[in-house]
Amino acid sequence: MSKKVTENGTGITRRDFINRSAAGTAVVVLDPVSAFFTGGNDGKIAWPANALDFRFHMIGHAHIDPVWLWPWSEGLSVIHSTFRAALDRMNETPDFTFVASSAQFYEWVAENDPEMLDEIRQRVKEGRWNIVGGWWVEPDVNIPDGEAMVRQGLYGQKTFERLLGQKATIAFNPDSFGHAGTLPQILNLQGMKHYVFMRPGPHEKNIPADLFWWEGTDGSRVLTYRIPISYNETKPVDNRVERILERFQNQPMKSFMAYYGAGDHGGGATKENIRSIEALKNDSAAPKVFFSTMDKYFEEVEKQNLDLPTVKDDLQHHAQGCYTAEIEIKKGNRQSEAALVTAEKMAAIGKVAWRANYPKHEFTTAWQRVLFLQFHDSLAGTSLPEHSQTAREGYGYALDTAHQSIIKNIQKLEWQISSEDPESEYLVVFNPHTWETRQTIEYDFNWSDRRAASRVEDEKGNPLPHQWAAGTTETGSRKTLITEVELPPFGYRQIRLMDAKTPPVEKGVQAQNNTLENEFYKIRFSKNGEIGILDKQTGNEVFSGGEGGCKALVINDPSDTWSHDVKAFSEEIGAFGNAKIRVLREGPVKGVVRVETSYGDSTLTIDWALSKGSRNIEASVSLNWHERLKMLKFSFPVNVETPEATYEVPYGHIVREANGDENPGLRWIDVAGKQNGNTYGLSVINDAKYGYSVNGSDIRISVARAAVFAHHNPKKLNLENSYQWMDQGIHTFRLLLVPHNNSWKESRIARITEEFMAAPVCIYQGIHDGKLPKTGSFLSVDKPNVIVSSIKQAEDSDDIIFRCVETSGVSTAATLDIHFAQRTWKGNFRPCEIKTLRMKPGTGQIQEVNLLEEAG
Repeated sequence: MSKKVTENGTGITRRDFINRSAAGTAVVVLDPVSAFFTGGNDGKIAWPANALDFRFHMIGHAHIDPVWLWPWSEGLSVIHSTFRAALDRMNETPDFTFVASSAQFYEWVAENDPEMLDEIRQRVKEGRWNIVGGWWVEPDVNIPDGEAMVRQGLYGQKTFERLLGQKATIAFNPDSFGHAGTLPQILNLQGMKHYVFMRPGPHEKNIPADLFWWEGTDGSRVLTYRIPISYNETKPVDNRVERILERFQNQPMKSFMAYYGAGDHGGGATKENIRSIEALKNDSAAPKVFFSTMDKYFEEVEKQNLDLPTVKDDLQHHAQGCYTAEIEIKKGNRQSEAALVTAEKMAAIGKVAWRANYPKHEFTTAWQRVLFLQFHDSLAGTSLPEHSQTAREGYGYALDTAHQSIIKNIQKLEWQISSEDPESEYLVVFNPHTWETRQTIEYDFNWSDRRAASRVEDEKGNPLPHQWAAGTTETGSRKTLITEVELPPFGYRQIRLMDAKTPPVEKGVQAQNNTLENEFYKIRFSKNGEIGILDKQTGNEVFSGGEGGCKALVINDPSDTWSHDVKAFSEEIGAFGNAKIRVLREGPVKGVVRVETSYGDSTLTIDWALSKGSRNIEASVSLNWHERLKMLKFSFPVNVETPEATYEVPYGHIVREANGDENPGLRWIDVAGKQNGNTYGLSVINDAKYGYSVNGSDIRISVARAAVFAHHNPKKLNLENSYQWMDQGIHTFRLLLVPHNNSWKESRIARITEEFMAAPVCIYQGIHDGKLPKTGSFLSVDKPNVIVSSIKQAEDSDDIIFRCVETSGVSTAATLDIHFAQRTWKGNFRPCEIKTLRMKPGTGQIQEVNLLEEAG
């Protein structure tokens, strides 16, 4: 929950729009009403002469946070009591209407009170209970990836249809802390043509009107409404109508939605609300006021042929601290999304290609747990500390479900591949991507020092470069094999380890105390732990000033958990330093150098790695964080002029101004510009972070904050008190640095990111017979900018769903070669278009469907 907006009559200018209340909500403070309206001696509002020109759809509503300052178990009770109250108000007032979102809420009602669900179903049929939202919950829509947003609508709309007989047509997300500009396409493909939000408010985002066409990067549009004032109101509604009329007269429309009802902890429309609406109906000078629904509002304004502006942008910013707060939850979300997608891909194709198991119920349950944890006060990190344990359990369930499926299904595949020699060790390595990849893999074996030699080879007997390193344990002869293997598109290759000689590899990766080098880069480590990278191809430094890359900056951050009214985190108060540097690995395949630094009571360990033949620089990070009211940022000052900053967003990308402001992003960020007159840039990919800033050419990744759990201004902290501080202790994540001498699009950053997030799966083979070949490919796509982002079974059958996304913003003709079914599909993609295909396994028939897996 963030700034819950109610009303206050104090006379502060519009620039002083926000004032904090002691209740943990925020209060909209506007100029006094008397500047526009005058009151009579009887206390009634003296409406302006043109008041009758305006129509107010009064929307009975109860904003319900299933988690915020209470656990989800309490939220469950609040949902039940709020829905009961809404039904009671309907029984008392024949034309009273109510709107409610979140399929998860109705699923809980169906489980706990089926009789209540029957009542709701009847009111839905009457048109008095308006189903809106279409999603599993009202999620954060900056942090989930594109596929998670697809699943929000897929499971949400299917649940509404199953329980209530209809789907939502209006997307509703009033309290989310910003909205990605790729949403219009996703909403359209989920059957929703309208969107309603509230944050960012007018003081945070200037838009030409509060009813507008919101256009996504692919050209999709949704008619969008920004809620004026607030979605909560417990008092008589006169004041709400009065303020909307005062503040929003200069709009292209004369019809408004005014929301009323107790919210946050539920409650809904009060009897006082309803009495005041009935009284306004009888006020002959007042605007036209009536009980209504969001569906009726949009039906009305669509008929009016209004001249509405178009907004082609994301809707930001609100609560920038939420991109980084509660980093364990952030990492759990990213890891769960990636694992479930990989598991579904392997199971869906594996079921047809090698008789694997597709645990549909388990996948659905795991996804729904993750989707619930994407509720904005959960994923944003603004809930109470007890909820963090709920999140750990939910992500653990999702990850276990995914990993169990992956291992069991690849084991079923390897059992069908022969491994004949009892004196050898065998691995089957599976590539979950629809293009050929060259990967460095690591696997621990029992391999005695008494063996004369070791040889790794592919299925044709070709030797593969390899080296040995210390194992993850110190028992017996356990060692880590590091080798390099080429893998076919969405397919596998068997590799064999034997006691035999192998040809030497020339010029592998050299690692010394303060340098790490392969054929493309020479990395230098400074005494403060920063790095310099010489790009041998250009002869230039990647970072401005040489050894200034990955500087671990400590930023003063006295803001609350949301970082209300903070645009940028830029007050540097220190940096990690006093580096200890040592070589961990060196050899023909991979070199690793460890850099340990410290600041205050915190320590930072980064293992920098280079592989032979790779232009990607890996970093495994372990942070032991014990600071308070501070932020940690990694700085990467790219050595370019005229920089342009591009961020990955859900199923798309966006270019933003490089002004130092904090922005949300997903897995990668890129800065590119000119270096000696030529195009050059750096992409930084990560597996756990969402907060970024770019000032000029300096990429900064927000690594950690240190706020008190759910601390909300104006509550003041007394640092002598004992608080529960967020993000303390050990946290791990990974980075991948990709310098490039062309654009990020030409460097295939989207593909590299997919490979980074979903590594090849290695499984050990025993000795057995088998009929499958020792290498094979099941699926491929021919264009590097088209990603097959999801493969799953359809919700209503065993049909196979393929989701494909154009990632570079260019029109593309692509071919999907479905080897396992002897089928080929060809199609044309608009820039950034999402296409979903549905294939019948028996006949191979393929048709294009929407995100609800339905034909048009």
